Amino acid sequence: MEKPAQTDYPIHDLLRQRYSTIAFDGYRPVEADKVGSLLEAARWSASCFNEQPWRFIMATKQNPTAYQKLLGCIVEANQTWAKNADILMISVGKQRFTRNDNPNPYGMYDVGQALGTLTIQAEAIGLRVHQMGGFDKEKAREVYGIPIGFEPAAAVAIGYPADLTSLEDEGLKEREMSPRVRKPLSEIVFSETWEQSYF
Repeated sequence: MEKPAQTDYPIHDLLRQRYSTIAFDGYRPVEADKVGSLLEAARWSASCFNEQPWRFIMATKQNPTAYQKLLGCIVEANQTWAKNADILMISVGKQRFTRNDNPNPYGMYDVGQALGTLTIQAEAIGLRVHQMGGFDKEKAREVYGIPIGFEPAAAVAIGYPADLTSLEDEGLKEREMSPRVRKPLSEIVFSETWEQSYF
């Protein structure tokens, strides 16, 4: 299914077509070279002082035990559709700079940038990404032994998109078909003073 953004100004087609699907093809594995491309895109994302604070815990359906372990960290409402994605991930951010052990206030921002870069790479190779806050951070920390100084950021589902028939629940079908909406630029871009619109 395609839901291109209705933009006020031209943007790249990859950005227009990107959306967080909940309809994943549960029978089509993501090829190893494409998995590598996704992770390579994230690896080359920008970061403050080139700290590269992102870490990724990943499982694919090719390893059912690892997959179920990661799926178990995702909240039940999200499991209903995320279980069809071929790849599940949890992104994690390092909280302190390696060079001087000072707090890194930009670390989680950089983790988000890395996932953003991965997401656009996914669109470029025919995959879809859905990032979610609906996961149990403490369970992930315990299950994976995430050390102090690293903070779970988001859960991620990645895979080939499927059509609406893959969604058994009518509520999920409605959610997938719902229009994409964004605040107007006048509400999010300011000039001179707070909430004085640039536009």
